[in-house]
Amino acid sequence: MDPTEETLNDPAVRAYLHRLVGDEGLDLLERFPSEGEHSDEDLAASTGINLNSVRHTLYTLYERRLAEYHRIKNNETGWLTYLWQLRTDHIYDAIREDMEVVLDKLSRRERYEEENDFYICKDSHQIMTFPQAMNTDFTCPDCDQPLGHFDNEVLLKSLKERIDAIKKSLGHA
Repeated sequence: MDPTEETLNDPAVRAYLHRLVGDEGLDLLERFPSEGEHSDEDLAASTGINLNSVRHTLYTLYERRLAEYHRIKNNETGWLTYLWQLRTDHIYDAIREDMEVVLDKLSRRERYEEENDFYICKDSHQIMTFPQAMNTDFTCPDCDQPLGHFDNEVLLKSLKERIDAIKKSLGHA
């Protein structure tokens, strides 16, 4: 079995790639020839996928080191041709890097939720931190109703569980 095909059969990898490049991008990956390097024009012609979609997918994959290219120059016309190949061997590194970014964002959000006291308008559902609520005399700026305390324990618990799950999958726990 082709390594790209094998990689695309993993549901988690497939979901990651779908989020990254969408339906057309996945279609391109499924049809990408297994051997050699290919120009974006050749890939568009052989797969029937719009050239702009092919280029967008390849550049998106390149940003994650999941595709690479080299350029060749036509000495007569001066035109550059980019020849592409997939690097599915980097997929797990790309997923790990993205998970590290998510972990960092969730950890910052957890700190924000732990360090702040929140108030909510029962009508407009606007949530404010203590200093923001104090600046409005604990009344909603939209409807002038009094603000009530907002208990964020459920959100904090959920954040902690998600952070722990990501840490465990990354080997940090």
